[in-house]
Amino acid sequence: MIETERLSLRPLETADVDAFVKLHADPDVNRFVGAYSRPQALERLAAIERQWAERGHGLCAVELRATGEFIGRSGLQYWPRFDEVELGWALQAERWGHGYATEAARACLDWGFATLDTEYFTALIRPGNTPSVKVAERLGFSPRRQDELNGNAVTVYALDRPAAHV
Repeated sequence: MIETERLSLRPLETADVDAFVKLHADPDVNRFVGAYSRPQALERLAAIERQWAERGHGLCAVELRATGEFIGRSGLQYWPRFDEVELGWALQAERWGHGYATEAARACLDWGFATLDTEYFTALIRPGNTPSVKVAERLGFSPRRQDELNGNAVTVYALDRPAAHV
């Protein structure tokens, strides 16, 4: 479990299926990250559980510390195709603009650099996703290359390991 001033982050699990489906059902959220049916969500969450078991990292549920309410997801996703670890985030649209995405992503990023032996993390951001670009830039990421993921063009932002984490 990772805690920040306002948030608690814990590994996502199949028990989160209803909150996960609801998060991704919002058109403002799924515009860039896609929607999931319940069976698709269960499959995705099982894959996240496997990644946690096999790699020691994965995506986390983001919850408000004060209430325990699920407000989104953030964490580290390994992409075998790129042999890279992506820092990702998706929060309920009504939670945008309060700094939660940056707070959750920074906590995952700091944990990742402290825990994993990787030289950099990426953030794969689709064209037009200005809010995610702003989060990435606040965290110190910059564009590294253009690529494609699941049939969608993405800009691959990256942040190299800081000297403090060498």
